[in-house]
Amino acid sequence: MAGEMRDEYMIYKLSESIKTTSRIDSELFSKYNVKRGLRNEDHSGVLVGLTQIGDVIGYERLPEGGLKAIPGKLIYRGIDVEDLVNGIYSENRFGFEETAFLLLGGFLPDADELRVFKGLINHSMPLEQKTKMNILDLEGQNIMNILARSVLEMYTFDPNPDDISRDNLMRQSIDLIAKFPTIIAYAYNIMRHSQQGRSLHIRHPKEDLSIAENFLYMLKGEYTELEARVLDLALILHAEHGGGNNSTFTVRVTSSSGTDTYSSIAAAIGSLKGPLHGGANLTVMDMFLHLKSAIKNWKDVEEVDNYLIRILNKEAYNRTGLIYGIGHAVYTISDPRALLLKEWARRLAGEKKRSDEFEFLELIENRAIENFMTFKGKNVNKKVCANVDLYSGFVYDMIGLPQEVFIPLFAMSRITGWTAHRIEELNFDSKRIIRPAYKNVAERRPYKELNER
Repeated sequence: MAGEMRDEYMIYKLSESIKTTSRIDSELFSKYNVKRGLRNEDHSGVLVGLTQIGDVIGYERLPEGGLKAIPGKLIYRGIDVEDLVNGIYSENRFGFEETAFLLLGGFLPDADELRVFKGLINHSMPLEQKTKMNILDLEGQNIMNILARSVLEMYTFDPNPDDISRDNLMRQSIDLIAKFPTIIAYAYNIMRHSQQGRSLHIRHPKEDLSIAENFLYMLKGEYTELEARVLDLALILHAEHGGGNNSTFTVRVTSSSGTDTYSSIAAAIGSLKGPLHGGANLTVMDMFLHLKSAIKNWKDVEEVDNYLIRILNKEAYNRTGLIYGIGHAVYTISDPRALLLKEWARRLAGEKKRSDEFEFLELIENRAIENFMTFKGKNVNKKVCANVDLYSGFVYDMIGLPQEVFIPLFAMSRITGWTAHRIEELNFDSKRIIRPAYKNVAERRPYKELNER
């Protein structure tokens, strides 16, 4: 008992020291011109690299300086994602696999190339028996941790895990894209079985289904055509978002060291798990549930305005002053992902008899933007718009997906962008490990002074 108390006191003593040893005066960041969060003063990202994969456009720089807000664009390999989606869906087919091909290879496949690529994906979806058993035996409380663990385990089954040749990187990438849906579906069903004592249903992937269809089949068995279409769209829209987002940058940083694919992707999963990155749609859903209860008349603009102002004043909801799902680091006038997903959400809400909720969420979007822009306490210096997270959580809920898979679903989509950026990082003509600098501002002290304590 005494030993335990001594150990606890030591932990307490060390943790208390953090109050001073980990504190850095915020004025020093300005003094040394440090770009906190790798952001410029205008909140744009610090330019740290070059890529041909994705581009996120929300403003343009003016010749005389400053930024001009423009409608948002998301570009995959030079192709506007809106054109990509419209082209795919005009032919009434699923498009996530085609998007993965485009991001990995840099060009759109013809019909035969797409057929072979889909075959590769479907052939690779089943898991190693040991991986399935480890998911069952080790269980876990968070699917993202199970996913990261399973990815690291894939290293042991790879005959050439450390080979960073182009052929091997592409093989590993396709294998990861294929296995993510299976791992996530298995992990959820096993976790639900363990936590809730429900019957364990393990459904194996089918070779004649798309990734979106297979995921819904493995996760819940039955699904509608529209559910699968909307999920496919969500996967396309979340597949890539430039090299600067936190998890993709994590892939590029770790890949620049020459580490293996599985270690790099596991690191990205850890990044995406963070609530400031991958958890945004969960936060929006929590806020939406609160608003559905707190606002009595979902069509009353005045009541909605009054409550949103209370949120901005830090008087309601979680008292942070934030309206989640509104605003983005890059997009200003519009988030193209939100615009595309919103229209399909409208259709899905009709199928699910939840149009009243959709219209309420749409009203929240419109009034939140208006109130945010005019709210005196915000001192807004740029335009804001709804981001994709405002609608993605509601869409997943209508599809019947449990909240435990919301962030893993993000990873299931973004693995395509992650692997594409890893391939690009490792194939620069002049490779260089990413190593930014940190200015040390600690006071210099002699060892003797410390030792005399």
